[in-house]
Amino acid sequence: METSKILIGYFIYLPVAIALTLIVSRTLFKNARIFMLDIFKGRTEIADATNKLFETGFYLLNLGFALMILRINLYQDSYQELVEALSYKIGGFSIYLGIMLFLNLYFFFRGKRKAKETATEDKIVFKM
Repeated sequence: METSKILIGYFIYLPVAIALTLIVSRTLFKNARIFMLDIFKGRTEIADATNKLFETGFYLLNLGFALMILRINLYQDSYQELVEALSYKIGGFSIYLGIMLFLNLYFFFRGKRKAKETATEDKIVFKM
């Protein structure tokens, strides 16, 4: 009986983890395009290509982590334990996704700052 509850857990956890990854990724990379265009000074092709590469890496990293922590151990044959295990897994994965989101935002802001510094240096060199 324990195996069927574990399978139920997998059938709940996997779609939730995939859906969370898709939602966060779409939100992040739809809005990241603005940062990329700013970083690459309006060059649309390179901004879109870089954004797509970041998005692909985001999917691979997060879905890989979701699959890596898939294992569910039930020590008692109860639905209560299954719900607790799922809440721990989904909650932990949500925290991980939040950290990844802020890490990506950090990289976007850092790239924007570097682009601004480069533009300032170019102006100084051009004036001399």
